[in-house]
Amino acid sequence: MSEKSRAEPVGNIENRLKRLRVGKGLSQGALAEMAGVTRQAIYAIEGSQYLPTTAVALRLAGALDCRVEDLFSLVSSGETLEGEWVGPLPDSGDPAPVRVKVARVGKRVLVRPVASLGAVLNFTVAADGLVAGASPSAKPVHGRGVRVQLLRDRRAVEEEIVVAGCDPAIYLAGEYLRRRQGQAMVVGWTMGSAAAVEALKRGEVHVAGLHVVDAKTGESNLPYLRRHLRGGGYTVVTFAAWEQGLMVRRGNPKGIRGVADLARKDVALVNREAGAGARLLLDQRLAALGITSGKVAGYQRTAASHVEVARLIAEGQADAGMGVESAARLLGLDFLPLQEERYDLVIPTPYLTAHRSLAAFLDAIVSRPFRTEIEALGGYDTGDTGKVQRLRAE
Repeated sequence: MSEKSRAEPVGNIENRLKRLRVGKGLSQGALAEMAGVTRQAIYAIEGSQYLPTTAVALRLAGALDCRVEDLFSLVSSGETLEGEWVGPLPDSGDPAPVRVKVARVGKRVLVRPVASLGAVLNFTVAADGLVAGASPSAKPVHGRGVRVQLLRDRRAVEEEIVVAGCDPAIYLAGEYLRRRQGQAMVVGWTMGSAAAVEALKRGEVHVAGLHVVDAKTGESNLPYLRRHLRGGGYTVVTFAAWEQGLMVRRGNPKGIRGVADLARKDVALVNREAGAGARLLLDQRLAALGITSGKVAGYQRTAASHVEVARLIAEGQADAGMGVESAARLLGLDFLPLQEERYDLVIPTPYLTAHRSLAAFLDAIVSRPFRTEIEALGGYDTGDTGKVQRLRAE
């Protein structure tokens, strides 16, 4: 049999028809009518009982306002690519293959270990590939070059959006993006606001999230960005506003009423890393009260995220920590609000046209279902979600 006449096995095709149909809120019958096919055909295609003809695939893509490759694509056949390792190098003595996420950011292909997402996400986020060895031909800006054996289709990998920041809702935004654009993903690398902006400047992520309130003006983020981002070329979009405050154990057994109580000898703090928005707010409030960091037990002990701070408090390893209301609610903690902040996303403006998934991502976060859901998490206000903030004077 010739190569042209050989049928592609159904098992070699990744079929996302049902996911996109459900994401659009369509029944099988409604999609069938829109595409001019029978409901039985939709049922059989979604069940991978047979592959549609080119004409039917085009009709389905037209009905769902997407590309045919968004609906159907070949499963990766072990293709390899070369990329630049970001972060600490893996233990060379570990015989297990290293699971990695891969992203194209500008002209760079960046590789990070899935394990650095954290203990829980390490078991829930699928890898894009496995490290196959060093790449002597790669010319990384930092670190070293590696070869990666892909576990996903290269095109799907290149549609991933990499976000640096500390908002735990970013993965929820990614789920809404997948409903709109089947194979696109959002990968959130947890870090404080200052570190996120620096990662963006180094060209390691597509988006940086931050929440830094200026001590003099009370304005969120823009004064900080004007000091730390030179020139233009950036678009700032509001993700949401939230309440930042002190998280304490349920029932507040230590009777903590505010930042001043952190100087008490019977109160142990768990802090965020230097440069995190929560740490900056704490330092501002301590300075206003004339309290030095040395008087706060646990000031030097840090956790990498709002959720990690909340977990340590819930486990009784600390009495209080700075964080957002949604993290406190998740772990059943009491919350003492201190100020409302705006969490903004900073994107190099050329990426908005060069990276196809970013426009769909922004459409996803302004959708009513997404905004309703993150408000249900607690502490979020989506009234300005999607609003473009003016970074530079015009």
